[in-house]
Amino acid sequence: MLTYPAECKYVKTHEYVRSEGENSAVIGITAFAADQLGDVTYVELPKVGAKYKKGDTFGIIESVKSVSDLFMPVGGEVVAVNERLSSEPELVNNDCYGTGWMLKIKPADSGEFKETLSADQYKELVVE
Repeated sequence: MLTYPAECKYVKTHEYVRSEGENSAVIGITAFAADQLGDVTYVELPKVGAKYKKGDTFGIIESVKSVSDLFMPVGGEVVAVNERLSSEPELVNNDCYGTGWMLKIKPADSGEFKETLSADQYKELVVE
């Protein structure tokens, strides 16, 4: 069963962002994306301190089926990277909203959260 937590915001490229207070947000791929990819075999993530604008490519995810770019749902500076994914990429499949998170950022513009999709809007997008 695919889940779409209400506390997350979503983008059409299948990443989520979850605010953790004014200066922190968590980014990863959605359960739908993880399901579509199949078994994730490799995740390439940026270094702490990298800055991105909304929509920029921040990494690459590989699975047994394909290789895909990862896109920033909102702009900001990377303050933490999930180092476990380099040795345990399957965490993305097992728990994309928990232990399979990818980045923690300091958002550049909290207004960009308003341009994302709610869980219900994202669910409508992927069910079509």
